[in-house]
Amino acid sequence: MPSTTSSSLSVLASPSRYVQGKGALDELGTHLAALGRNPLIVADDTVWGLFSQQVTGALAAADLPATRVGFERFATPEAVDSLVDVIAAGGHDVIVGLGGGSTIDAAKASGHLARIRWASVPTAASSDAPTSSLAVIYTADGEFVEYRFFPRNPDLVLIDTQVVAHAPVRFLAAGIGDALATWLEARATRRGTADAMAGGRPTRAGTALAELSWDILWENALPALDAVAAHVVTPALEAVVEANTLLSGLGFESGGLAAAHAIHNGLTAAPQTHGLTHGQKVNIGSLAQLILEGAPTAEIEDFIAFTTQVGLPNTLTEIGLSPEDRDEIEAVAEAATVEGETIHAMPFPVTAGQVVDALIATEGISRRVRSERGLPAPELYTGGGH
Repeated sequence: MPSTTSSSLSVLASPSRYVQGKGALDELGTHLAALGRNPLIVADDTVWGLFSQQVTGALAAADLPATRVGFERFATPEAVDSLVDVIAAGGHDVIVGLGGGSTIDAAKASGHLARIRWASVPTAASSDAPTSSLAVIYTADGEFVEYRFFPRNPDLVLIDTQVVAHAPVRFLAAGIGDALATWLEARATRRGTADAMAGGRPTRAGTALAELSWDILWENALPALDAVAAHVVTPALEAVVEANTLLSGLGFESGGLAAAHAIHNGLTAAPQTHGLTHGQKVNIGSLAQLILEGAPTAEIEDFIAFTTQVGLPNTLTEIGLSPEDRDEIEAVAEAATVEGETIHAMPFPVTAGQVVDALIATEGISRRVRSERGLPAPELYTGGGH
């Protein structure tokens, strides 16, 4: 975890090459051929079932073999170590994470350990994981374990917006939730003295890109969700894919993480929240951060209204909890405020007790705002365990 005391240096980290657009997956072989001759594709059965023919064809066009290894749900230490063994046994010189954030993180972590190139090929714009030089490691049950940091970013990030347009709408909504946090956390980090995830103080570029991501989302998120619902690629969707994937990735890594992602990490310890996407839990963290900051009422209320329209949770109810679940909320707050967590990048000290109060406050504030603005009341999430 980056230091929560100020560095004398500013750092900007970025992938070597970012490729986005309709039909980009058909060009995967061309871009991989510049990195190696024996790629290993990491993809779960669902993703491979959907894209194996297209990926195999793209690699064959570049005279590359298409060797694929399966993947379970989470980037666990065991999954990463297993991939390192597969890389060594097959003599692979580039690893490709094809699918969601955990698949991509496992590919990055194993590529780093095996000292080969790595590429991110997300099949949805559901998080900013693809661009970064870190991986989030979980237990097999989906509880946060640690961040792993690498000395470089992916050699290639390639995202096909036609693929994104055919992914479930909730994946794009999750990416919007993850990306909306980027500016809120970057501006807080900039006001404080902590380092960004890249290992130095935020650059002005990193902070500006975080804000650009925010501006694009407020302008384009709703029509982009409409485009995905219709399985079409529009300029609004292209803009949101770039905001979710590239701008949010650069913005969080070189601008900083703060309370929103720390609270996300804490929420993974609550069984009730299991099954929710990364971005859904991050959105609760974003609202709690705004409350912790004492942000202007209009900003908080507009954020609640907008994220409700996007389809993101902004109440405890929608993540399987209630204000009465005091023990679980206190456990979340304790996990969110452990030493070294990103919440300590906030420009003021934050205690577990303050996080408890902010999380409980989300329920009443969001219910009031949604009622006043004629938006749907929250529905209880029951997908997690108890």
